[in-house]
Amino acid sequence: MPTVLTPRRTAAGLLAGGLVITAITGCSSDSSSGTTSASASSSSVPSANLTVLAAASLTDVFKTAGAAYEKDHPGTKVNFSFAGSQELAAQVKQGAPADVLVTADTKTMDGLKAETGDPRIIAKNRLVMVAGKDNPFKIASLKDLADSKIKVVLAAPEVPVGRYSQQVLAAQNVTVKPVSQEPNVRAVLSKVELGEADAGIVYATDAATAKDKVSTIDIPDDQNAVASYPAASLKASKNAAAADAFVAWLATPEAQKFLRDAGFQQP
Repeated sequence: MPTVLTPRRTAAGLLAGGLVITAITGCSSDSSSGTTSASASSSSVPSANLTVLAAASLTDVFKTAGAAYEKDHPGTKVNFSFAGSQELAAQVKQGAPADVLVTADTKTMDGLKAETGDPRIIAKNRLVMVAGKDNPFKIASLKDLADSKIKVVLAAPEVPVGRYSQQVLAAQNVTVKPVSQEPNVRAVLSKVELGEADAGIVYATDAATAKDKVSTIDIPDDQNAVASYPAASLKASKNAAAADAFVAWLATPEAQKFLRDAGFQQP
């Protein structure tokens, strides 16, 4: 099974002891897909111990996909570090050792052109509202989140899902005063699951992981935002060929099926 590195809350502690890569969540303009070639056969991909920095919203699907990749590529180990895309960017800029980066928006990836190879979009996602089980406040639209009686939690504005949330709320002239702003999408979902907040905005794929614990309220397409997920190898990687091969594999039918089954939209 792929290894998942231990989470940490802030980028400040990223380099505090040996290899420390914090574990992580989108409408911004999309980058063009990169030109990485199709995935090489397992026999031609060198063995490696890969570290993949990935957006928090990819946590469940990448654990499954990583296990499949390791099975098809004997000798390769995939270690995932999940965090908010802004935290991942901080890790890369501070030189934390890693091989591949996958963010939940193109804006963050575009800001790292000097550190990455050509990115390719591997998946897309959309926003939904989540509320407590059985939706006790009967939330039906974005405008309902403006009710001061409802404790709303959002991701921080520097986080892709937080930025997307602010965009869709502003477009509907909805003003929300969140009770907290979280560092990634999983933290938003957790607050609602635990009853520490009445409602929040997350990605559809994250809501699906907690369907027995929260109520999901769709946001109409004409009011929604679409998050694009670019993946790229890191220029500082010591496993360049293996990193490129993993990025290429994410676009293959096998990897795309994992993403589709998890609720992600095709790129």
